[in-house]
Amino acid sequence: MDPISFRLGTKNQWGWLVSLLSNDPEWLSAKVKFFLPNIDLGSRNEDPDPTQRVLLQLRELHTQGLATWQAFIHCVCMELEVPLELEVQLLSTWGHGDGFPGPSEMGAESQPEPLLHLGLKRPHQSCGSSPRRKQFRRQQLELAKRYLQQLRTSAQQRYGGELPGPGQPLTFHQAYVPPILQWSRATAPFSTQEGAVPGSPRAEDGADVSLQDLFGPRADKGPRVMVLLGKAGMGKTTLTRWLCQKWANGQLDRFQALFLFEFRQLNLLAEALTLPQLLFDLYLRPEEGPDAVLQYLERNAKGVLLIFDGLEEALHPHPSGETAGPEAPGPALALFSGLCRGTLLPGCRVMATSRPGKLPDCLPTEAATIHLWGFDGPRVEEYVGRFFSNQPAREAALAELRANRHLRSMCAAPALCRIACLCLRHLLPDLSPGQSAALLPTVTQNYVQMVLALSPRGYRAAESLRGLGEVALRGLETGKVIFSAGDIPPAMMAFGAALGLLTSFCVCTGPRQQEPGYAFTHLSLQEFLAALHLMASPEVDKDALARHVTLNSRWLLRTKARLGLWDHLPIFLAGLASSACCPFLCHLAERGEAWVGAKQATVIQALKKLATRRLTGPKVVELCRCVDETREPELASLMAQSLPCQLPFHNFPLTYADLAALTNVLGHREAPIHLDFEGCPLEPRCPEALAGCGRVESLSFKSRKCGDAFAEALSRSLPTMGSLKKLGLAGSKITARGIYHLVQALPLCPHLEEVSFQDNQLKNQELLSIVKVLPCLPTLRKLDLSHNNVSMATLLGLTEVAVTCRTIRMLQVRSPALRGNAGQKEAQSRSLALRLQKCCLTIRDVEMLIAQLREVPLLEEVDLSGNQLEDEGCRLVAEAAPQLRIAGKLDLSDNGLSVAGVPWVLRAVSTCRNLADLHISLMHKTVVLTFAPELEEQERTQERAAFLDSLTLRVSSELPPSSPRIRLTHCGLQAEHLEQLCKALEGSCRLGHLDLSKNALGDEGAAQLAQWLPALGALQSLNLSENRLSLDAVFSLAQCFSAVPWVLQLDISFESQHVVLRGGRRARCLPARSPPPESPAQAQSSGFGQRCVPRSFCLRECRLEALSLTHLCEALEKCPGPLEVRLSCVVLSDQSLDTLLGHLPRLPQLSLLQLSQTPLSPRSPFLLAHLLGLCPRVEKVDLRSLHDATLYFKSSEEQKGGRCGRFTGCGLSQMHVEPLCELLRKCEDLSQLDLSANQLGDDGLRCLLMCLPRLPISGSLDLSGNSISQEGALCLMETLPSCPRIREAAVNLGAEQSFRIHFSRQEEAGKTLRLRECSFRPEHVPRLATGLSQAWHLTELTLSRCCLGLQPLTLLLRLLRRPEGLLRLRVEEPWMGRAGVLTLLQVCAQASGNVTEISISESQQQLCLQLKFPRQENPEAVARRLARCDLETHHSLLARQLMETCTWLRQLSLSQVNLCHASCQLLQSSLLPLAELKTFRLASSCVSSGGLAPLASGLSRCRHLEELDLSNNQLGEEASTVLAGALEGKSWLRRLDLSHFPLDDSTLAVLVQGLSHMTRLQSLCLSGDDIGDVGCSRLAKALKAATSLEELGRMLPVLLFFSPSLSHNQIGDAGAQHLAAVLPGLPELRRVDLSANGICPAGGVQLVESLALCKHLEELMLGCNALGDPTALGLARALPPHLRVLHLRSSRLSPEAALSLGRALDGCPHLEEISLAENTLARQVPHFHQGLPRLRQIDLVSCEIDDQAAKLLAASFMLCPALEEILLSWNLLGDEAAAELAQVLPRMQRLKSVDLEKNRITADGAWLLAEGLARGSGIQVIRLWNNHIPPDAAQRLQSQEPRLDFAFFPNERQAPRGT
Repeated sequence: MDPISFRLGTKNQWGWLVSLLSNDPEWLSAKVKFFLPNIDLGSRNEDPDPTQRVLLQLRELHTQGLATWQAFIHCVCMELEVPLELEVQLLSTWGHGDGFPGPSEMGAESQPEPLLHLGLKRPHQSCGSSPRRKQFRRQQLELAKRYLQQLRTSAQQRYGGELPGPGQPLTFHQAYVPPILQWSRATAPFSTQEGAVPGSPRAEDGADVSLQDLFGPRADKGPRVMVLLGKAGMGKTTLTRWLCQKWANGQLDRFQALFLFEFRQLNLLAEALTLPQLLFDLYLRPEEGPDAVLQYLERNAKGVLLIFDGLEEALHPHPSGETAGPEAPGPALALFSGLCRGTLLPGCRVMATSRPGKLPDCLPTEAATIHLWGFDGPRVEEYVGRFFSNQPAREAALAELRANRHLRSMCAAPALCRIACLCLRHLLPDLSPGQSAALLPTVTQNYVQMVLALSPRGYRAAESLRGLGEVALRGLETGKVIFSAGDIPPAMMAFGAALGLLTSFCVCTGPRQQEPGYAFTHLSLQEFLAALHLMASPEVDKDALARHVTLNSRWLLRTKARLGLWDHLPIFLAGLASSACCPFLCHLAERGEAWVGAKQATVIQALKKLATRRLTGPKVVELCRCVDETREPELASLMAQSLPCQLPFHNFPLTYADLAALTNVLGHREAPIHLDFEGCPLEPRCPEALAGCGRVESLSFKSRKCGDAFAEALSRSLPTMGSLKKLGLAGSKITARGIYHLVQALPLCPHLEEVSFQDNQLKNQELLSIVKVLPCLPTLRKLDLSHNNVSMATLLGLTEVAVTCRTIRMLQVRSPALRGNAGQKEAQSRSLALRLQKCCLTIRDVEMLIAQLREVPLLEEVDLSGNQLEDEGCRLVAEAAPQLRIAGKLDLSDNGLSVAGVPWVLRAVSTCRNLADLHISLMHKTVVLTFAPELEEQERTQERAAFLDSLTLRVSSELPPSSPRIRLTHCGLQAEHLEQLCKALEGSCRLGHLDLSKNALGDEGAAQLAQWLPALGALQSLNLSENRLSLDAVFSLAQCFSAVPWVLQLDISFESQHVVLRGGRRARCLPARSPPPESPAQAQSSGFGQRCVPRSFCLRECRLEALSLTHLCEALEKCPGPLEVRLSCVVLSDQSLDTLLGHLPRLPQLSLLQLSQTPLSPRSPFLLAHLLGLCPRVEKVDLRSLHDATLYFKSSEEQKGGRCGRFTGCGLSQMHVEPLCELLRKCEDLSQLDLSANQLGDDGLRCLLMCLPRLPISGSLDLSGNSISQEGALCLMETLPSCPRIREAAVNLGAEQSFRIHFSRQEEAGKTLRLRECSFRPEHVPRLATGLSQAWHLTELTLSRCCLGLQPLTLLLRLLRRPEGLLRLRVEEPWMGRAGVLTLLQVCAQASGNVTEISISESQQQLCLQLKFPRQENPEAVARRLARCDLETHHSLLARQLMETCTWLRQLSLSQVNLCHASCQLLQSSLLPLAELKTFRLASSCVSSGGLAPLASGLSRCRHLEELDLSNNQLGEEASTVLAGALEGKSWLRRLDLSHFPLDDSTLAVLVQGLSHMTRLQSLCLSGDDIGDVGCSRLAKALKAATSLEELGRMLPVLLFFSPSLSHNQIGDAGAQHLAAVLPGLPELRRVDLSANGICPAGGVQLVESLALCKHLEELMLGCNALGDPTALGLARALPPHLRVLHLRSSRLSPEAALSLGRALDGCPHLEEISLAENTLARQVPHFHQGLPRLRQIDLVSCEIDDQAAKLLAASFMLCPALEEILLSWNLLGDEAAAELAQVLPRMQRLKSVDLEKNRITADGAWLLAEGLARGSGIQVIRLWNNHIPPDAAQRLQSQEPRLDFAFFPNERQAPRGT
């Protein structure tokens, strides 16, 4: 008995096992190789006795341990035909671990070998004698040869057989088919073409490469390091093993040694290694002499190839320092880095494989990169042919592939191709033709069919599959791809080995440390099994499943250094979520369809969430793959609609499968989409996947990887893309072959509008072939062929094609670039743009080109820059320009033009009538001629410019010039060149702008040019900036004002060397820092539109001495007027200022003299004040801060008017007041004097007030900002009696101090004094009272926040005594808001005069009294007081004082107060019964419940009241009682206001009863009183008695415009009809306000018919009602004759109704206000012929008024001389409307405000409005918020004209919002 069988305990079982396996030795050998990959049994398997060989192999398997032996027994029972009896005995004995021997029983051979040393120390070798050295070398060479042969033998044993593929049994093999290889970098090491060198076009990206190219003889010329990049399943590992096999067979004979390492195994090393350990201990150890072998390999390193598989799996980063030498240990990646960089084994060749991603930094930059693209169609068929050895099966499989396009595309990945072949091998016997499309539609279902095909029939595979899936998932989660025997249960290992799902190999964990390792045949298979576990395991819940449905968040070529292990798991989960996989999952999970369906729904839901997010390119592709796997149309449609219209894919590799999935998703999209692929490595046949994608509108590829094969594939897809409009293929390697296919495809794309083939290195023939196809593309707009190779012959050929082809509109060539535009146009309207830049054109070429261009009807642009034309060539082109009909520009830049050639060009173009601009800059090599647009457009531009010219002098500089501009800048021109230039320009027909800036003319050149100017015609501008000019040149140019009529403005700045002469329209463009004219004096006119244009001389940043000023004034004396002089001097002495002022009488034409930013001496205010009194022509003197002075002059023809003196911020103090006043006394017509912001103080003020009676001021005096205190305010009051012409004074001593006095020409009877924040102390009160007592003419005094408390105010009233007259005293103090009515009445009782009016407002903190002097007694009041003399309480004492003081009280007004019981009793007993009381107002107040009865009683005793106001009070339930008392006996009542009074039924009954007795009632206001239509009817009947009613105000308004928080009410048409019945009985009715009452046309018509009978009606307000056209037409037919106010805001009027109403209103003599706002008027805006003489306000807000309507409107404004306010905001007004308004503004003397907010006015229109203001208008503000004006322009405009308001809030100084 065999010892093994003895130890096993059963002889029969052992014998049966040996007998069974002896019948199938190959199977046993394969299993031994699988389970014992690290043991070489080659010599032992040579035993001739089969039984002994089986025994030996079994013994080796048994000694490996329990797990290995159990897995082997399971394989025997699963794969072989084992009798049932034997299978039961084998599994019961050995399948569960019983009776297995322990380690002590195992033989000595099972013990591990001792560890070797970690390093190989090389012993010292002495040279010795020469014979010994030769002998040593022979021995070393012999050892090396022996090791090399050992390497080949080992490689043959490892890789000598046929290469197995993943997903198929080990017993099945097939021949190897190489995948597609393609260079990826432009530094490809060698070319596939013989003789090509690195860097040549044929060695660039995208060139296909074979293995012969990689390892052939020419490979030595390129980099020795190469990296093969390919996605999972592309065959990288298979390729490396095939290379080892080829080398072992002697086919790669250029390499003596080849080593293959896998990083997934190197990652398991726990210790650092040296290079000898890597080569000898981990790969293959020499039998002897390792040092000698290593030396040999180092000397012959060029013959050594090291292959590293799986570079992306490298875990350990190499250290920063490089490995010093072969004996220095380090991690595996550090050794790899040393090999790549040449520090280890220098000269060897290194090859690595990796998935696409960012490669490690250890790779040298010159490493060659190669892409593996798997299989194309021929390779797929070759592989299938080799897979199926049977001829019928081969033909059937090929037929299925050819019929199933989708399956054929999946076979592009070699791994999937093997799986598909295995599935077809299993399915073909039972498959109908074409049925594979249903059985193998997705990648996932291919894997499913593979598992079903490999599973043994009758074996329960579900449990084993789930177990393997759990192992696979656990490995993915921990980053584990290599497993040990203990990681996989034996039964599952046997199952995986039987199905070919697992592979085994020897794993080296350290030097001489080996153990068996197991892995899934492919990582994608591990991911598939993990997905099966997630979908089928009950231990995985829905949340855990959804967390695994994720997308990779990496840009593969940029950020991720190492890929994860989850590439395909989401795809497999999506595939398993398809309905087709439900039966398989039910079988696998052993659950029902509902359970499986819930898990599938979880995956679908997770994908839907991802589909609605905005994803990057890689995520989009991965999600498309997932969605395509699900085969769910709803999900595909959701994702397709969620994609953006622009979908970019940048810098990551894409395969055919990726684009196929994208195409399938886009098939569900409705909107067009743009696809942009840039920098993406693309599989050559990728474009075929886009076939039939009809939603793609733009398709762009930019990659060096695209070659002819790519172009050919693209040409097959283009005709099927029906919506394609834009095609781009840039930066590729297309040659003539690829262009041929594309040219054939382009005419089949009917909608193409733009095509780009730029940067493709195309040659002449290819370019011509592309251009010749243009006539076949009717919709093409642009063809871009830039950055290609163009010869001169081809260039001229292209121009000839461009000239003859009617669809070409633009041809651009920039060496080596070409671009063209094409489009379908009529022949007569076609324009061609020709750009031939840097094409080495010479004079001869240009002659031919000119001959061709003469045939073009219209040239949009001709660009010949960067050529070699020189002077003669430029002259030829310039001479031909008039005949070439160029509409745009002609560019001759960078053509070698010299100074001598400039006059020739000028002479050539001088007669060209459509020249708009000529710019020559020799420094910048610029020569550009710009021609005017078409004649019609130019005429429209000139008409608009002429229209604006007729209105004003200044417009925005952005307006296009109407005359040509010639710019000769940076040309080095000197005085000697001017004669030739001027002669060349002398014959120019219409020279407009001449720019000679940035040259070297000097003073001599400026003098010559001044003499030549008359001969050059009427220029619009001349620019001489930066020409080194001095003051002598300024004097020469100043004489041009008199010698050259067109010169209107000379602007010179010495610091910036800015010198410009302007004339005509350009003279309007003043510099930004110049303020606008502030007086009409500068514009002398005989009528608007026929003004004398002023000359302007501006000199800045200069030093002017007295002599220079004399010469300047002499030069300006002959200048025609009016003349404006603006000077800005660094220093201006008093002598110079005297000189300047002394010459003013010799300049009668002077209208403005301005000294800006010029330091002046303290004496200058007196010099200018003396001038103001001496020179009658001076209208205004404005001196600010001794730095800016402006003098305005009047012409001799103008009438006398008030003059103005302004000396602000000049440091004037008390000592300067008398001298200044003495000088100003001589100015008899002084109107305004402004001395603000000086240092006068109280003393200076006192001195000035003493001089004031002698100063002839008729307007105003401003002393703000002079540090004046309370003493100054009191001094002013004391001065009032001595200054009878003062009519008003206002003093504010707060933070914003102001002190202004207003005068009249004659003595004023009544004066007003307003004092604010004067902070009077108690000692000031007697003096204040004395001053008031002496100022008899003072009729009104306001004291606001002057610190007058209760006691000081009481004292002031007691001390104030005057002989006679009235004084209105208004006091505003914070304490008045909380003092109460009783306290304030007590103050009133202390007045020394009779109080005739009392007004108290707690919210406004205000008390207002009117006092009458002297105090008089009222006999009736005396009697009443004597009747109550027995009461001595405090209340009676106050009542008695009030009756004494207020005996003549006529008006009592209490607003927003709180009345208590005591207050009401006081009113009842003292004030309300007064016989003189005519007016009582109690508004917006609160009365206590106890005070209502006294209040009602007191009101009932007011028999003589004429006005009663109880509006907006809170009276509670007693309102009817109060109202009854108030209305009792009020037969004299004329005005009653009960607005917002609580009118319920009982209160309304009281009101109706009271109205029946008020026969004198003239005004009734009941707004917001909640009265319905029934109440309105009752009131209407009561009003019949009020025959004197003049005002019917807001009976029941919905909305009060100034109180928008009030509730809405509606009287509607019913209420209007009730009122219409009453109105004819009110003949005295003057005012009706029924705004916002919901009145429609039915009620409106009846209302206006009744109003026609009210002959005295003056105010009619019916706004915010839907009146419509019938009401407006009825009103137009019968307008009240005395109508003053008409409001029809938002009344739904049509343009026709508004026009009819306007005709009716035309000529109304009393009309003052019109409001038609918020009605759609369009162009039918009301306009007048007769005019409205009293109209003050017109409101046309939001009426859709445009520029055309504004013309009629502006003409109507001229017929309204009293107009003060115009509201035109929120309309459609533009610059033309602004121009019309600017024309009429100066004529409207009373106009104060114009609202133009929210219109379409630009900066041009704003300039025009500013000009209108400057011509003497009295307008205070023009509002321009939210127009089309940039913020910087708005700030500049507002700084020059403060009355232009761009702020949202009035008077807010901020930039506009802009639109």
